Amino acid sequence: MAIISTLLKKGIRLRESLEQEHSQPLELQKHELKKLLIHANRTQIAEKYGFNGILKSFKQDNHTFYERFKEQVPIYDYDSIHQEWWYKLMDGERDVTWPGKVKYFALSSGTSGAASKYIPITKDMVKAIRRTGVRQILSLSKYDLPPSLFTKGILMLGGSTDLEFNGTYFSGDLSGITAGRLPIWFQRFYKPGKKISRNKNWGDKLEQIVEKAHKWDIGIIVGVPAWLQILLEKIIERYQVQNIHEIWPNLQIFVHGGVSFEPYKKGFEKLLGKPLTYIETYLASEGFLAFQALPNRKSMRLVLNNGIFHEFIPFNDQNFDENGAIRPGAETLKIDEVEVGKDYAIMISTCAGAWRYLIGDTVRFISKEESEIIITGRTKHFLSLCGEHLSVDNMNKAVELAAEELDVNVKEFTVLGIPHGSLFAHHWYIGTKDQADPKEFSKLIDKYLKELNDDYAVERRHALKSVLCDVLPAETFYGWMKAQGKEGGQNKFPRVLKGEKALDWQQFLKEKGVGS
Repeated sequence: MAIISTLLKKGIRLRESLEQEHSQPLELQKHELKKLLIHANRTQIAEKYGFNGILKSFKQDNHTFYERFKEQVPIYDYDSIHQEWWYKLMDGERDVTWPGKVKYFALSSGTSGAASKYIPITKDMVKAIRRTGVRQILSLSKYDLPPSLFTKGILMLGGSTDLEFNGTYFSGDLSGITAGRLPIWFQRFYKPGKKISRNKNWGDKLEQIVEKAHKWDIGIIVGVPAWLQILLEKIIERYQVQNIHEIWPNLQIFVHGGVSFEPYKKGFEKLLGKPLTYIETYLASEGFLAFQALPNRKSMRLVLNNGIFHEFIPFNDQNFDENGAIRPGAETLKIDEVEVGKDYAIMISTCAGAWRYLIGDTVRFISKEESEIIITGRTKHFLSLCGEHLSVDNMNKAVELAAEELDVNVKEFTVLGIPHGSLFAHHWYIGTKDQADPKEFSKLIDKYLKELNDDYAVERRHALKSVLCDVLPAETFYGWMKAQGKEGGQNKFPRVLKGEKALDWQQFLKEKGVGS
């Protein structure tokens, strides 16, 4: 088991994983927040919000520290923290929200707004991501996998490691930043290798991987489902084989994240010669928040003792408006105060200088004791034009069920909320190369959403008057992403389009002469 044995030889132990398994979540998180506050205590943000005073409250009970923390430090989203603090980092200022200068910024996929976001990546964050990655690799020992797998290559399909430099800082995909700084011991397993990883042209990069694919013995693939599916299709076509296992017979694991895999699963498995083990991760531009720690589970375990303090805001009308923006005075909870089965917007403070930062995702706890969660959507990627409260989780499931009933392989989809006379409608766009009747698709999506969501069912009898659907080639979706400068890497197509992006999409379809 070369990877695991290499880790052990390097002195990397299971201490952190064991600590999390055998400690109370609140104790771990209390200790983590204290470490973050101590480390950042000489920064500008610490001076403004009195980190010293917050630290003194840790000597009291298990609740006072948090009451003091949320009383003194405000809630931030990207726009507010960038406007007040992070722009200084980009100007090269030191000790703003974390000690020292910030040399790297991860460009987020920008699915919530019109522009890319520049997320600071500190040396401490790179180390934290690496440590969590190691913990995930070590967790594979709990799976029923042959020892030979751990001698095989790992294909990581991400952004370019050739980062942009403006004279002050480097910027690019988080995957490009971290892949460019892989530890030496890992490089012998890593594909596509340094040279191909530097390529900024996504189309060229895929072709270079295809050309090399038959020379590699890949056991694990890592990446966003849509782009990996495109790559596997290209490899199968190039070598005129029936499935990817004729090229990579030892491929056994697919590590995925960023979006729900379920809508892609049916089409993805047509490319395989034998089943894969699927492992989900929650690696955002802001940090490595969680990973699937045990086999036969669809949930992920939050990482509680590695550079991130988590807070949770009940995702309801009392705390968020109809556009997904947080309301003043929103209720925030620490990890011991959450309830299983409820949706929460997640907020983090990190070793990259994010403080009480709304990451934009919503999660649901499956197990409070084990801190196991699933991602249910985005705070701004939901539809509630008239009270239907349609989550991304609902959308994924409805499209999956409709596609299964119609025997259609859906590669991408999105939905817009639009006016319908004086009331409202939903307009779905389904990306597939298969033949499908748009009316049948809309009828089935509507049917399943009524079963999945009571609020939706009620509004379909009142203000939500119509459900429309266009079936488009999947290439249309990828073409729009390319036009947006969001091709490849960690970029995902938004499940809901609103505002400027919705207008851009409609204009793009009009220019291409597709859609209704």
